[in-house]
Amino acid sequence: MKFSMLKIAAASLALSGMAVTTASADVLDTIKERGKLIVGVKADYKPYGYLDSSGAVIGIEPDLAKDVADRLGVEVEFVPVVSSNRMQFLEQGKIDLMIATMTDKPDRRKVVNIVDPNYYSSGTNILSLKSLGLKEWDDLSGKPVCGIQGAFYNKATSENYGAEIVAFKGTAEAYAALQAGNCAAFVYDDSAIVAKAAEAEWSDYEMPLQTIDDAPWGLAVQLGEDGFKELMSEMITEWHASGRILELETKWGVANTPFAQAMHDKYK
Repeated sequence: MKFSMLKIAAASLALSGMAVTTASADVLDTIKERGKLIVGVKADYKPYGYLDSSGAVIGIEPDLAKDVADRLGVEVEFVPVVSSNRMQFLEQGKIDLMIATMTDKPDRRKVVNIVDPNYYSSGTNILSLKSLGLKEWDDLSGKPVCGIQGAFYNKATSENYGAEIVAFKGTAEAYAALQAGNCAAFVYDDSAIVAKAAEAEWSDYEMPLQTIDDAPWGLAVQLGEDGFKELMSEMITEWHASGRILELETKWGVANTPFAQAMHDKYK
């Protein structure tokens, strides 16, 4: 009896394993049959992903997503995501692929399938009025600082430097609060702050502190999608080898970053 039960259990496990393998193998087939790759990208993070005057999503990451769609021979559809929902959208199958300025963290790898090698990198800094004269991170102690819900650096900025984080769902609300004087600064990725500070309406603002916590970004597919993950790993390697990331930085007005240059030198 025990032997029979063990055989049944083993058979069940084998079938379960087959189901998982089949599901993983079918992801790319599903995309091709649908004729469309659905990608979660930022729509409020210029120049990495933002809306143009017509409402279309454009930027560095949408261009990368289009590269993937072209490789698969399908159209691409962009789904705007924010830090607080991007992993959930991927988990729930609302998107096939997520390329959305996400810092690669060990806990996030338990939720989504982050692909190696990393495709980009950024650090943490602040945007603040030049007239405030902020010079050190400790200058944020006791001050209200705008942040984005779900951003990992909110906790560190609060605990390490005494800032009082006021978290918003998206960057539009955070920038508006900063301009309205509701926050002394906005803590965010230095890559986005550099682009924002270059805009004419932000000429009174600066990125005054030393960038900290430089960390790589990871694009992701769903857990179990190993075939798709392998394809994306090959594509990221090609992006670095060919200089595609450097090319897109130049196209979208970003000075070539040390990370992008180093990865190009490594893989070319």
